[in-house]
Amino acid sequence: MMDNAPVLTCSGREFSVETRYVGRHTPTESIDALCDAVLSAAREESGSILVFLPGASEIRQAARRLEKARLGRQWIIAPLFGNLTHSAQNQAIAPTPAGHRKIVLATSIAETSLTIEDIRVVVDSGLQRVPRFETGSGLTRLVTLPVSQASADQRRGRAGRIGPGVCLRLWSREMHHTLIPAHRPEILEADLAGLALEIALWGVDDPGKLKWLDPPPRNTFDSACDLLRSLGALATDGGITDQGRQMAALPMHPRLAHMLVAANRLGYGGIACDLAALLGERDVVRFDPGQQDADLRTRLDLLQALRRKRPLTSQGATVDHSALRRVIRAADHLRRQMGCQADDGDAVSIGRLLAWAYPDRIARRRPDVRGKFLLTNGRGAYLDPASPLAAEEFLVAVELDGERREARIFRAAAYSMDILLEQFAEQLRWKEAVDWDHGRLAVAARRDLKLGALALRSEPLTAPDPQQVLKALLKGIRKQGLQCLPWTRSLKRWQERVRFLRRFSGNDQQWPDVTNEGLESHLTQWLAPYLAGMTRLRDLPRIELKAALFSLLPHRQHRLMDELAPTHLTVPSGSRIPIDYSEDVPVLAVRLQEMFGLAQTPTVAGGRQPLLIHLLSPAGRPVQITRDLTGFWQSGYHEVKRELMGRYPKHYWPDDPLQAQATARVKPKGKK
Repeated sequence: MMDNAPVLTCSGREFSVETRYVGRHTPTESIDALCDAVLSAAREESGSILVFLPGASEIRQAARRLEKARLGRQWIIAPLFGNLTHSAQNQAIAPTPAGHRKIVLATSIAETSLTIEDIRVVVDSGLQRVPRFETGSGLTRLVTLPVSQASADQRRGRAGRIGPGVCLRLWSREMHHTLIPAHRPEILEADLAGLALEIALWGVDDPGKLKWLDPPPRNTFDSACDLLRSLGALATDGGITDQGRQMAALPMHPRLAHMLVAANRLGYGGIACDLAALLGERDVVRFDPGQQDADLRTRLDLLQALRRKRPLTSQGATVDHSALRRVIRAADHLRRQMGCQADDGDAVSIGRLLAWAYPDRIARRRPDVRGKFLLTNGRGAYLDPASPLAAEEFLVAVELDGERREARIFRAAAYSMDILLEQFAEQLRWKEAVDWDHGRLAVAARRDLKLGALALRSEPLTAPDPQQVLKALLKGIRKQGLQCLPWTRSLKRWQERVRFLRRFSGNDQQWPDVTNEGLESHLTQWLAPYLAGMTRLRDLPRIELKAALFSLLPHRQHRLMDELAPTHLTVPSGSRIPIDYSEDVPVLAVRLQEMFGLAQTPTVAGGRQPLLIHLLSPAGRPVQITRDLTGFWQSGYHEVKRELMGRYPKHYWPDDPLQAQATARVKPKGKK
């Protein structure tokens, strides 16, 4: 790989470190458990303590908890993470004053890149927060993961720099062996837009042509190339453009480089340099709990106020002066590199500038919902409803957390429809849409002016494709459910009879699936031919539903169904009683006196399916349910007779029901 280049080895010295596993099972997220371990180490061990936590939020919680523990004046609690002021970081790194000990609460930043003096004890939570780039959303999100064995060993080694030390791990010895040996290389998880632009500058259009220790993932690389094409950095054949060469010369992400190049052409290069420098630094404003303002205009105003030596004010927030000064230095360096004026474009819409960098994150507020937005890339995003930007119609969302369902917006700028229409005129497309409008319960046919997933204007479509209208109407019927069709009681009974025959025949395909689910899955075949000219729910009563349903069976099957699953049964009294096929076993509900003289249980399905007989009292209430009519006459009838004779003395209660005359009346004619 390296053409047999010589290898130099330089071994370092490390003192012995005693490792203690003080957790139960997995690395803990409990701040209380971690602080208990820190306090125990403070009492029992000498020297300062380095504590590893996953992120700034956990560090702040641990600092508050330890401050309440009243350790004593000799102890200094020093947080250490990237967004701290320079002086706060120095306090964590600097040597401990004589007579004092220090508890440094740090993220993974303290694993390898920094040397912190006087550390004799390491307390490791076993967790770390790492960025993960999602190809589908184009966003990077932070996830909390258990450390790898390699990271745990690196953290442990911090306790053995100046002498023998102790490492307390907040997980079990057994669990330690289940940790992955090492985390995946960064190239497999990162945004590859910068890498794709760099190798395009070399004249390479396919990363497979290069030798890699770990080749970049193909889908992530392709996604990066798609972004570069949308920024004008790559041609359709994958070669770099003049725009791309200008972008590659700038020391920043291609998104920001595109913003600088495009803005400089229009005379807004200076303000674009300020924005790029702001976005290259961690947020220069930290807000009090409950106070949030995502507006980048606020940050830009603070930067310009400092540059012009004006007072810096930001309500409900703390301004990081040292970070602002770093931003000014970086911005001034960019201005010199770009040849921009010191102060230009104060009145320009910064949304316009940022849209060049983030065309896929232009956002439009969802109708009638404050703080909820849809991005041009099709993803959802939200702001705290109390944020001043939450009421804006359009935004450019610059920093988001990358959550899968809806991303939270941390930094953004106001934008407008007028600027969008002018700025992206070449990318706008009219798209026809025919769909079901759930609010109007009708087919909506329109054409939309769109930028990505955002619909900017809509107008009615005067002559929509009939097939698309039919497809949308069928979609609406599925959403509403088949109950929106003009069912009658007789059609419901027809459906139940077909369902019975299909069930009885073991789902034989000669009998179609007419369950609601089965009918919905084949609407196009049986219902669509009867929907001509219909576009709304209130048109559906005009459907010839009987003809549509009956089309599912050929004529011979209709005759066979009448034979196998008749609608009615003529009982001994002469009455035609309907058969209920809605249950697994067909039911005949009939008054007991109408069945006198019938010895055998009646059947359907060619004699193969006995009916379930519900024998009713004169008042129509079931007194016996049976599939063995002969057995009932022999053993159950006389008990039922004794019970009912007292309640219905005027009715006919013969001693021998098999020899008696059936009747639908109180008594047979001629009987007293």
